[in-house]
Amino acid sequence: MTILIIGASRGLGRALADGLATAGHDVVGVARTIPDGRPGWIAADLSRPAEAARGIAAAIPAGLDTVIWNVGIWEQAAFSEAYAFAGGAARAGADADAEIEALIQTNVTAAILVLRRLLPGLLTHTQPRVIITGSTSGLRGSGRPEVAFGASKFAIHGIADALREGYREDRLAVTTLQLGYLNTDDGLDVPVADAAERGAGQLVPVHDVVRIVQTLLELSPAAFVRDLTLPAILDDRF
Repeated sequence: MTILIIGASRGLGRALADGLATAGHDVVGVARTIPDGRPGWIAADLSRPAEAARGIAAAIPAGLDTVIWNVGIWEQAAFSEAYAFAGGAARAGADADAEIEALIQTNVTAAILVLRRLLPGLLTHTQPRVIITGSTSGLRGSGRPEVAFGASKFAIHGIADALREGYREDRLAVTTLQLGYLNTDDGLDVPVADAAERGAGQLVPVHDVVRIVQTLLELSPAAFVRDLTLPAILDDRF
């Protein structure tokens, strides 16, 4: 398969690129800065969605049949006790506004514009797929206070639902992976048993996400996974 991973430079995206390439797929990554030793990857700044969409569409590889949207930035101090939606005394209002605008541009607007550009070519194949990495923060009752990030991941779920309905007759398989807290410090070079120990049951190794994606790619054209929620075993929100 020919797979485009948008958001591939580090963390989960890098693990997906490495794992799927090792499994024999042709993988092209999209990143703001292309890592060394990654010929053929595409440089794009998703905080400038229209420009990024044009650039990615012009450079996609022939035979593309799978797109993995793995993009998500969050607010300053998100996922910490210091987070405050109103900003607090330490943050200027204009700075906080600009941060939120950039977050929505990158997480939501870019997803809409890029996928819109890629769909015509994708749909020429017999088994087109879009896999979107969402977040448990975008689920109802997530228990998280990060307003902009949570809203953006809720929006991503809506994008997936609309794509699925709009292109059902084209057999477009759209899967949303609602991921909990990940251990992105340990790449695939670290044994999964060791990676699973980090976080004491509160972090999911990237190895598990790569395995799930590999399984999705092996499904027949008659089936797809609509939504999959993958929290850590000791995440008491689930």
